[in-house]
Amino acid sequence: MKIDILTIFPEMFEPLKHSIIGRALNQGYFELNIINIRDFSLDKHKKVDDYVFGGGDGMLMTPQPLYDAIMSVKKSDSHVIYMSPKGSVLNQSKVKNFAKEYEHLIIVCGHYEGIDQRIIDLCVDEQLSIGDYVLTGGELPAMVLVDSVLRYIPNVLGSNTSVEDESFSKENLLEHPQYTRPREFMGLCVPEVLINGNHKEIEKWKSSQKEQETRQLRPDLLDK
Repeated sequence: MKIDILTIFPEMFEPLKHSIIGRALNQGYFELNIINIRDFSLDKHKKVDDYVFGGGDGMLMTPQPLYDAIMSVKKSDSHVIYMSPKGSVLNQSKVKNFAKEYEHLIIVCGHYEGIDQRIIDLCVDEQLSIGDYVLTGGELPAMVLVDSVLRYIPNVLGSNTSVEDESFSKENLLEHPQYTRPREFMGLCVPEVLINGNHKEIEKWKSSQKEQETRQLRPDLLDK
């Protein structure tokens, strides 16, 4: 998979160069490009924003730099996503679909009061939100999207089965509680069923715990 991120703050994406995602990037399991929208501005001061027609607070990102930046990387198979609180909310089903259906994602990060509507009309295939709240820009949502999608790209996690039995992956349930050594910590013990080696009982326990965790922490998922 190839991902191009368009932003006016490329330095904000440093976290993607570290940990599991950074290791997979260095090993070539996907391609990631951070593109500075200012590089495409025809303004001598590299300005990318202006006042809003019709009045209102704040500045709006102008169409020319954004359009040229998108067109510099857009191909016939590209899927252009604009991170926006107006968009549909990201969920695990969408994450899987992005990883499965698209070889090239272009992610547009707005800032200030957003971007000129004409860019959305001309270039954007989908608007996407990470929740019903507003942030100062699209950079953090873009990182959330990239991290969640790349986990489904082969070899990124090291084990391709790691994503098969986690929260939201099956039956819309949360993942069961998990434990490691020591068996006892601060008076709390690992459930005996996880230690006795009876795999049938272990799977039964995991199944019941998934439903219990979901009912306690996210009962709204059971309604779905």
